[in-house]
Amino acid sequence: MEHRLPAPTLIDAETLVLDQALQLLQQAGALLPDEAPKSAAWLQAVLDALCDLSSKDALTSLVNRRSFEMALAREVDRVARSGEAALLLMLDIDHFKAVNDTYGHGAGDQVIRAVARTVEHTVRPMDLVARVGGEEFAIILPNCASHTGLAVAERVRERVSELRIEVAPGQMLNVTVSLGGAFAPQWVRSSPLLWTERADRQLYRAKAEGRNRACLEPQIESLVSAEEKGMLFATLNLDTQQDTA
Repeated sequence: MEHRLPAPTLIDAETLVLDQALQLLQQAGALLPDEAPKSAAWLQAVLDALCDLSSKDALTSLVNRRSFEMALAREVDRVARSGEAALLLMLDIDHFKAVNDTYGHGAGDQVIRAVARTVEHTVRPMDLVARVGGEEFAIILPNCASHTGLAVAERVRERVSELRIEVAPGQMLNVTVSLGGAFAPQWVRSSPLLWTERADRQLYRAKAEGRNRACLEPQIESLVSAEEKGMLFATLNLDTQQDTA
């Protein structure tokens, strides 16, 4: 006896209540679709805009923590398969509480936005910058060689220290940041949590040593031989074939 799958249920776009979603997009400054309202293309554009909005930090427009964690998991998997070096930097604004206490939270928001723009413009377009906490940021740098990692971190630190942020009319403020970094272990199936913890330990070390500095964990050189790499990929390919069989 032949079993037929039930026909998919089509949703009538006219029955959807989208006022709140559209209002949310307008408040965020997102461009609304140009397509005919309630058409399939229009609905798709609204969904895409909502997905984009949910992945961004409202204050800085950087990637938010949830999207950062997803990207970090993808990078861990990529490094395990490709063996390419990848660096994770954790960055924290020094003495940020004093900024809020002295100048107010509005000034603190200006400082966060200024630091976010500077960091984003200092690294490569392929690098991912995220705001993961109040005054804490994270940077994923794929394909970052071990001999350039510290130079990148120092460049970010220096660019931020050169900022002059106007927190009130005629009142300029300078801030500094501390950075900690760790390379993902190559050819090893690690975890985003362990990678983040290693970078965080270096961030704590930078703060303990006086702040306004960058501390990186030495990259652990891969001890996997070419033959072992081939066996690893053979196993991965076999697993993939079995999963798709």
